[in-house]
Amino acid sequence: MSQFNSISDLLRNSGAQFRIFDMGRRISKISSGQFEKLEQGMIPYPTPYLHHAWLALMLWNTKDKQQNVVWFLKFPLDEQGFLVQAVRDDFLNRLMQNISQMLQKENLDQTNDALKDNPFSFTPEQEKMAMFHAQSAVIINQPPSQFYKDTKAYFSGDLGWDNWSSIGYQGVADLTARIEDGNNNSYILNAIPELPVEPLSALCTCLEHIEIDHRVAQALSKRIEQLLQQEQDGNVNLLASLLRGLSNSHSEELKKAAIQKTLSSPYAHKAEVLVAIATRCNLSLQYPELLSLYLEKLAISEAGQTGFSRILADLMFIPVMRVLILQAFRNPERSDSLAKAIGEMFGTSFESDTNSSPK
Repeated sequence: MSQFNSISDLLRNSGAQFRIFDMGRRISKISSGQFEKLEQGMIPYPTPYLHHAWLALMLWNTKDKQQNVVWFLKFPLDEQGFLVQAVRDDFLNRLMQNISQMLQKENLDQTNDALKDNPFSFTPEQEKMAMFHAQSAVIINQPPSQFYKDTKAYFSGDLGWDNWSSIGYQGVADLTARIEDGNNNSYILNAIPELPVEPLSALCTCLEHIEIDHRVAQALSKRIEQLLQQEQDGNVNLLASLLRGLSNSHSEELKKAAIQKTLSSPYAHKAEVLVAIATRCNLSLQYPELLSLYLEKLAISEAGQTGFSRILADLMFIPVMRVLILQAFRNPERSDSLAKAIGEMFGTSFESDTNSSPK
């Protein structure tokens, strides 16, 4: 049995500084107090993704960088979205067994991994890992990557907008993580109208992890409007990236307008766009009129019935979204296509209940 009763207990007694991040829909900080309440089952996990809590535990020693470590952990949640206590205890037991074995061998170099063979560890996708590295470097006062200098020069406009192939995705992540340093915010703001597809997409997938200011949000909104005005065979992936880049803005009106226009365009049936809205812009879907429009488009999209069911199963795991979606399902003005998709997802009994229930 572990000598620690919780992960919070382990972190506090590690002797290291630590920080906890959610790694699900986007990278965001979780306070130690909030995490402790999550562990104790006092509150549900606030941002579940695919029915799991995706976490990064970052521990560092200001005097010895060799002791810095990051654990990426994926824990299943129960039907109410709470952390499963037995799973947490299993993780701790496995972790302490590995550490005990390492101590017995007296071999504690960095090639040993305390999470070796731990079923709760995971490796983030490459883009998210790059942004996490960039943000963690800022936190522990480490320098950015070797790509940072060239990336700054490119985004300043000095290299020419077509000369982007050598800047590196990590450089874009570093620039984004350090957006408040020097002229970086101005560089990004002035570059957005000019950027070719590839560097703009890379920038957007980094911007979704930080809180952008209103000017940057407006610049992204204009690129979305320009793309929507083009022919139907425009760049679907770029539009999805732009929506992701805008998603963490505080400007609800800009986000709502962008989503509304997107769902009223030929792009509304594209799976990549609908997934981006559901996974990154879910807060905006709390507006009933926008949610109803989204559900109608999802029901007839190229994602098909499988996509409809999977996307909504993930969204409905968020308690507030579940209530709102169920209310939308019972809307007497819903289309036959949406009613059919609901029936396929839940069975014909649910569809019959919604048809016969009081409106």
